[in-house]
Amino acid sequence: MSIETSILEQIKENETIIIHRHQRPDPDAYGSQCGLAAIIRANFPSKKVYQVGENVHGLAWIAEPEKIEDDVYKDALVIVTDTANQPRVDDKRYTKGRYLIKIDHHPNEDPYGDICWVNTKASSCSEMIMDLVNALGGELTVPDDAARMLYAGIIGDTGRFMYDATTPHTMRIAGQLMEHDFEPAKVNQKLDSIALPVARLAAYVYENMTITENGAAYIVLTREVMAKFAIKDASTAPIVPLLGKIIGVKCWTILVQQKDGSFRLRIRSKGPVINELAKEYAGGGHPLASGAFMPDAEKIPEYIKKLDAVAASYEDHTGETND
Repeated sequence: MSIETSILEQIKENETIIIHRHQRPDPDAYGSQCGLAAIIRANFPSKKVYQVGENVHGLAWIAEPEKIEDDVYKDALVIVTDTANQPRVDDKRYTKGRYLIKIDHHPNEDPYGDICWVNTKASSCSEMIMDLVNALGGELTVPDDAARMLYAGIIGDTGRFMYDATTPHTMRIAGQLMEHDFEPAKVNQKLDSIALPVARLAAYVYENMTITENGAAYIVLTREVMAKFAIKDASTAPIVPLLGKIIGVKCWTILVQQKDGSFRLRIRSKGPVINELAKEYAGGGHPLASGAFMPDAEKIPEYIKKLDAVAASYEDHTGETND
C-alpha cells in the first residue's frame, strides 16, 4: 500500500479530523492546511473537519482557523502540514488525537507521526497535497476554493516561481490548479501587495542594510525601529526577499527583535547552503531558506561573521558582481 493510500484510509476511517500547521504561518502553511481541510470536507461531507492555530490577520483571505475544545481530540485523526519539527507545531494539542500524520517538504530531521510523509523535492506542502490527490486516481476531487488556497501556498513558497525549489512538476501542478474557478492573477497580486507602513520599512531596510565584502547582507530591526513604522513581526515577511534582489548579495538575514528582547532570524540564500548555520542558532529549514533564534543581541556579531564565511565559501556562477 502506498503512503498516499494509507493516508486516504485514515481519512476514511476517522469521523473527526483536525489539521494543524506551524507557528507564525506563511501562505504555504495556510494553503496546505486549509486546502486539505476543504478537500476532505468536499469529499466526505459527513465528517467533522477542523483547521486550528493562531489567526494571522494578513492571511485571513486564504482561510481562517477555528477554535475547538480539548475533548474534540478524543479518537480524532490529527494531520500536521508544513511543519518540520514538533516544537514548531501551532497548538500543542496535536498529540492528543488517536492517530497522527505528518505531511511536509522540509528536511526530515524530526520524523514524528504514525505516518510520516516527507518530500524534500516538493516546492511546497501545498504541492504535496495535490500530489496526494493525483496519486489516488480520482478518489478525491478538489473544490475551487481548495484550489485557490493550494495555489496561494505554492506561489508563496516559490516566491512566484523565482526560487530554486520550482520544478517543471511544480508548474504542472500550478497549471492544474489554475484550471479551477478562481482568479490566479488576484492571488498573485494579493501576495505581492504591501501596506504603506511596510513600504516605508522597506525603504529603511535599503538605506540601513549592511553588505559584507563576501556578499552576505543583513539588517537588524529593533523594537524601536518596528515601533517607528508601526510594524509587527508578522508583517515583516514582505521585507525578507528585498536584500536578495541586490546584485552581488549571496545570502542574507533579517534579524527581528521580539517583545522579550530575543531575535527571530529570517535567513535566505541564492546559492550558499544556510540551514546548517541556522541549526547553530536553534533553527533550521531548507538549504536556501531557514529560520533561527537568538536570546539577545550579544551573539549577533558572531553570527554575522559566520554568515559572511558561508558567503565567502560559495563560488558564484551566476555572473553577478558587486559592481
